[in-house]
Amino acid sequence: MLRSPHTSQRRWQTAVAALAAVTAGTAGLWLAGGGSASAGTITGTFYRDPDSQVLRWLAANPGDSRAALIRDRIGVQPQAKWFTTPNTAQTTSAVQGYVGAANAAGQIPVLVAYAIPNRDCGGASAGGTTNLTEYAAWVRAFAAGLGTRTAVVLLEPDSLALQTCLDSAGVAARGAALADAVTVIKQANPSAKVYLDAGHSAWNSAGDQAGRLVAAGVRGSDGFYSNVSNFRTTADEVAYGRSIISAIGAANLHQVVDTSRNGRGPNGSQWCDPAGRGVGVGPTTATGEASVDAFVWVKLPGEADGCAAGAGQFVPDLAYQLALNGVVPSTPPTSASATPSRTPSASPTPSRTPSSSPTPSRTPSSSAPAGAGCGVAYKIDNQWNNGFTATVTITNRGPATVSGWTLTFAFAGDQRISNAWNATATQSGTAVTVRDGGWNGTLPVGGTAAFGFQASYSGTNAAPASFKVNGTTCS
Repeated sequence: MLRSPHTSQRRWQTAVAALAAVTAGTAGLWLAGGGSASAGTITGTFYRDPDSQVLRWLAANPGDSRAALIRDRIGVQPQAKWFTTPNTAQTTSAVQGYVGAANAAGQIPVLVAYAIPNRDCGGASAGGTTNLTEYAAWVRAFAAGLGTRTAVVLLEPDSLALQTCLDSAGVAARGAALADAVTVIKQANPSAKVYLDAGHSAWNSAGDQAGRLVAAGVRGSDGFYSNVSNFRTTADEVAYGRSIISAIGAANLHQVVDTSRNGRGPNGSQWCDPAGRGVGVGPTTATGEASVDAFVWVKLPGEADGCAAGAGQFVPDLAYQLALNGVVPSTPPTSASATPSRTPSASPTPSRTPSSSPTPSRTPSSSAPAGAGCGVAYKIDNQWNNGFTATVTITNRGPATVSGWTLTFAFAGDQRISNAWNATATQSGTAVTVRDGGWNGTLPVGGTAAFGFQASYSGTNAAPASFKVNGTTCS
């Protein structure tokens, strides 16, 4: 979803105190595929989009070594469907089709409405309608497709937590537009459950967020959602939600939590495709919390935040890491056998982008010549004011298979790695050590492994002069 380092405020604040008892008390209720409600106001199971990017990738790559785990821990799970096109006719048709399929299956669809003007404050997920008049028409087109049965609608991620690009009049106008959207959707389908944006527990304070929600008509909705596209623990989010409800003073309001990538919690302050994260508990209405209607997967696991790849692009390596480190159990592969639709899904998911929109770097790539058995290619993918992302590709040019690799090099300047994916990177001064991610540690002769990282820099951003793999100099 959205973002730029006003994310420094929203993602990098101290989290609300954890409620370990919540996690322990509901562990037995976190069932893959959704369970019957034991708390909250929703009963039933959630619908799985048969045209998700992960299912399309699985259908196209059945022999991939990562496919089975991705299928069993991600592909089988119900995930939200994003509606982002500003075209009203297409929106009504798409919503009708999705809701109709869920109704036919006797399940609950989860829809994300994401078309408000100036969404993402013009960041990586910019787009949607061009003004609030168009948005009002779009909302009515969206609502027209919802039918009459239970549907969960998550209205405009980051529209309330992220408002730094709006002046006071813009903030008020957005609040009024969201309040209108709540009313329109509830009138079109009184059975719809509509939730507004609450950011997450390490962003705005509960009191601040409560005020924003009230201004956006939350009292006329079913409540709010949190943690979309972030990694905060479920316990932190439940605590945060309770504080918001208390600040609003409306016990009838409930919360929905995105657990799609919070199985290992956050990686410090990293928000853009951080390493070592895992999927959280499976989508379910059985939350064990009276104030929490559901745990859902909103940010689609495996779709990049904007660092490992373009925002919303499915990256198998990211999906595999999330599955490998996740907390949901594997489920029978037969439940993931649906054939994807032939019509691509137009549902880009938000990403957490660097504070300055990255533009393609003009810094030349550095391809280290092969040494005694190895080759390393170092490429700066994007570079902005004081940061960059890079991809490093290792090639086994030796006479035998490599079982586990460690790459070492030294930066030529003041570069500092803040986040890596597909490998584990540590840094001491200018010296960097990178170890394989486990699944990509075996390299046959001629085989390659690639990883990426995000880093800051000052001065020049020259490529490292030399590399070693398992102690062997590659340049």
